Amino acid sequence: MIKATNLHKYYGDLEVLKGVDLHITKGEIVSIVGASGAGKTTLLQILGTLDVQSNRKDSSLLINDTETSSLNDKELARFRNEHIGFIFQFHQLLPEFTAIENVCLPAFIKKTSKPDAEKRAKELLDFLGLKDRYLHKPAELSGGEQQRVAVARALINNPSIIFADEPSGNLDSESADKLHNLFFELREKFGQTFVIVTHNEDLAEMADRKLTMVDGKIINKAVIAS
Repeated sequence: MIKATNLHKYYGDLEVLKGVDLHITKGEIVSIVGASGAGKTTLLQILGTLDVQSNRKDSSLLINDTETSSLNDKELARFRNEHIGFIFQFHQLLPEFTAIENVCLPAFIKKTSKPDAEKRAKELLDFLGLKDRYLHKPAELSGGEQQRVAVARALINNPSIIFADEPSGNLDSESADKLHNLFFELREKFGQTFVIVTHNEDLAEMADRKLTMVDGKIINKAVIAS
């Protein structure tokens, strides 16, 4: 599913990732924890193809058996749109669009027809308990509802992998708990793989594996007992 080998990342003279190796299998839920500045978000961005490793010639990033470093920008954008979904701490919904319009955006980029995109968006919003919120704009939704719209948007193209960066960091504890449990429901229903950067220890411990990062390296790959 995901196999990363020898990932390095430099910003000027600062080395943020120091030779990260990682293998994530289909259907796993993996949490990544560590102090601020450890390299978690940088790693997530590279795994999600939003950024590139600094040593592309002597590293590898395989996603669904595709070597992503061999793709040009247009091919990579298409690959990302079709295979990967993203959930961020701040939902990144467009304020002028309704919930259903926000959810449909990745499908429209994929050239899905409007009727098919809206049908799928409604199915996802219904599943996420937002059947009565189709036409509400983000300002008319609670924080938890906004984040569930963002989850629906991440799922609209049926991606095989969901990357989440502090997905519950902006939610109250009740909404956070609901979102955490939702990830496992989604895994059971749709079979996605989840890679989640989080400071939330409860979410980290719920995962199948918890990876701990320190100073640009993964130092612990604990399997969580069920």
